[in-house]
Amino acid sequence: MPEVSIIIPVYNREQLLKEAVYSVFGQTFKDYEIIIVNDGSTDNSLFEAEQLCKEPNAEGRCRVINIEHCGFPGAVRNRGVESSSGEFIAFLDSDDLWLPSKIEQQLEYMKTSKALISHTREIWQRGDRIISQKKQRHERAGDIFKDALGKCIIGPSTVMIDREFYIKTGGFHEKIEIAEDYEYWLRITASNRIGYLDIPLTTKRAGGWPQLSEKYGKIEWFRLNALSALLGVELPMMTVAPLYMGNYKWPGFDDQHFSLAMDELLFKCNVWADGCRKRGKNYEADEFSGIISSIQGDNYNETGAT
Repeated sequence: MPEVSIIIPVYNREQLLKEAVYSVFGQTFKDYEIIIVNDGSTDNSLFEAEQLCKEPNAEGRCRVINIEHCGFPGAVRNRGVESSSGEFIAFLDSDDLWLPSKIEQQLEYMKTSKALISHTREIWQRGDRIISQKKQRHERAGDIFKDALGKCIIGPSTVMIDREFYIKTGGFHEKIEIAEDYEYWLRITASNRIGYLDIPLTTKRAGGWPQLSEKYGKIEWFRLNALSALLGVELPMMTVAPLYMGNYKWPGFDDQHFSLAMDELLFKCNVWADGCRKRGKNYEADEFSGIISSIQGDNYNETGAT
């Protein structure tokens, strides 16, 4: 049984997959398995994945799972975890790269700190240009829930997580097309401390290829939907089914984290309503105003939030 299972989801990335997999082959740590989950690609990604697993560098530690296209990254990753056997899980998106010592250093950190989940600093690369992160000001270690509410601050390709912990926490939501990572990190950070290596061990890439986060040009809408689903609040035109409706909020929230989450939901709803009015969508803006009034009613006040 390998110590680390590496899950690589892929959909129509035949030109990028090889580089991602080669960054795994080049790791200084070798006790791993690679599970490439092909989400019904219509290009040659499946063939490329199968050929990579036949290369001498794979050393029999690489295999491919081919599933019917679903378009939900969380579901694709979960299929990989279900097929894994390592004590630890590491995720690598098919357009990202790892530096050679990523697994070795992160695994050592996990064992030393006894963390159940950790992430690393990442390099942001768009085309051939490195993007500065100097303006990124948020907590990265410990109780990072408050900062994680604003946007996704943990890159999936930076994460290593204890497999049993992943299963216990339910894994990624399988019906969220975009911001599924944002939703899962909120579930985890509401009741768990996060480990962090302040070392750039992952390269997050963007360029001339399609990315889900840019598909609709309104990623904040998906964050809003995911957050409302966790809080049991139904929004107009909601695309994500609430996990716990009405008073049945996600059980992982204590009063403090629930209040912080509700404050963020109010803020996001207000921003969205203002945007609707600016675009002349007054009916949608009025619907959100009604939701805001409802949130600020008696049920919310009972939590002690202001």
